[in-house]
Amino acid sequence: MFKLSASFTALLLLVPLVSAKAVSKPIHGLNAHAQAAGKLYFGSATDNSNPGANELADAPYAEILSNNKQFGQITPANTMKWEFTEPTRGHFNFTQADQLVAWAEKNGQIMRGHNCVWYNQLPAWVTAGNFNALELAEIVAVHCGTEVDSWDVINEPFNDDGTFRQTVFYDTLNTTYIPIALGAARLADPKAKLYINDYNIEGTGAKSTAMINLVKQLKKDRVPIDGIGIQGHLIVGSVPTTIEENMREMVAAGVEVAITELDIRMNLPATPELLAQQKKDYETVITACKNVDGCVGVTVWDYTDKYTWVTSTFPGQGAPCPWDAELNKKPAYHGIVKGFESA
Repeated sequence: MFKLSASFTALLLLVPLVSAKAVSKPIHGLNAHAQAAGKLYFGSATDNSNPGANELADAPYAEILSNNKQFGQITPANTMKWEFTEPTRGHFNFTQADQLVAWAEKNGQIMRGHNCVWYNQLPAWVTAGNFNALELAEIVAVHCGTEVDSWDVINEPFNDDGTFRQTVFYDTLNTTYIPIALGAARLADPKAKLYINDYNIEGTGAKSTAMINLVKQLKKDRVPIDGIGIQGHLIVGSVPTTIEENMREMVAAGVEVAITELDIRMNLPATPELLAQQKKDYETVITACKNVDGCVGVTVWDYTDKYTWVTSTFPGQGAPCPWDAELNKKPAYHGIVKGFESA
């Protein structure tokens, strides 16, 4: 039998042991951090709806977006909305949506559909068509028959007090438009994850409770529903303290959750103090998702301040994204990383 000499054994004892942690490769990119934390993805919205301002034609922007270490999922901000995909009844146009689907497939990224039924950005033929209930039910069912990895099938069905928003769909079909749309989406693609998506449901409250109750009722009625989309349009220094608690209540209703449109805006101009607080706020949100097994991923509502919707919607506010308008990483980026690395 071969035996180690005493001197060689002593030499081995002097060699430091290298831990797995010491030799592990550093993680680069927000999607890589999300997956290391057990999530499916970290993603971004993007917009190619305006031919004169197609974000994908911005080469430096597109280079960052195409990096699937940073972004493992893509959401079309506009080009899957009704006014783009069915501008006239029965005539579908998926040209711009297909461009994004091809983009995601080429880069190994998940495509999230956004959205099927929403009260906004509807063509006039829907809002002014004076359809009866049977006609509108058929229109909704036909429109929602699209195949993607996951779908925001119903978008923003609630008022902030938890009552149902009055829309052409609700006013004509009451709440039946919701199972009609979800059922059509399931028939179109049995593998797609079907979501209801809304804002101001980040923390506990009347609107969150209404969403949970709706999901429970849909489950009871055996209507297909897989997830709740928590949009996450937040304000620096005012992030709810009950995000994790709220997510756990949603998951307990039998669905997964995702943060679908995250941005955290501030009063302009941006200051070092506001940017530091924004970093903490991003960390808070990401940590909440990281701590809840049923939170599957996070999407920012575009990754750069260059293309944020905030400045045109909230006068005097802006700078909500993890990258600035010059495509430099902000402190918020590192807040996201820290959230995924939290114990």
